Amino acid sequence: MAERAGPTPPYVTPERDGCSITLRVIPRAGRTVIAGVREGALLVRLAAPPVEGAANEALVAFLADRLGVPRRHVSLVAGTRARDKRVRIAGITAAAAAGRLSPA
Repeated sequence: MAERAGPTPPYVTPERDGCSITLRVIPRAGRTVIAGVREGALLVRLAAPPVEGAANEALVAFLADRLGVPRRHVSLVAGTRARDKRVRIAGITAAAAAGRLSPA
């Protein structure tokens, strides 16, 4: 996928050895997709239900696949039991992550 040039969107924050991403997650969707931006957070619709961590596991797998990083590089740092979440991605720049997660 092409990486976007220019400033990073507000939902992606550069960090020392990677970036963090602010997400709004909607579980039990028909399919897992990036559905745009809502209130400054990347909107992700997940097919998985929010039961016993299934939605969080699906989110980590989806982001790792979309960003091209191993699952162990994706960690949920806030919002384990909430729709608003913050994930940390190691080994990828904020600009690269923004380009690969672009809702367009």
